[in-house]
Amino acid sequence: MALTKSERRLRIRRRIRKVVTGTAAKPRLSVFRSNKEIYAQLIDDVKQETLLSFSSRNKELESATGTKSDKSFQVGQGLAKLAIEKGITEVCFDRGGYCEQIHGLQLESASL
Repeated sequence: MALTKSERRLRIRRRIRKVVTGTAAKPRLSVFRSNKEIYAQLIDDVKQETLLSFSSRNKELESATGTKSDKSFQVGQGLAKLAIEKGITEVCFDRGGYCEQIHGLQLESASL
């Protein structure tokens, strides 16, 4: 029996999590994109806690206008600024089980 789209994505996500884990020194960068917003967070998998999070719904970006690509770049800049303040300089990227290639908006926010 064929897998549904969500079952397939969950299987891929679990396979990725076996390899990609975050620590306090090098947290996992998880990026989620909905139709309107983009969310990014840095996760410490050892303690199972979110170290930082930033999204296009934050107060600093609520008044921001432009394309989704512009907003995702601003989310990446905001997250990078917070991470540097906390002393985090390296992250490992988690694509979350989505398509094999990292496309535009996720790449914009992850490029920093």
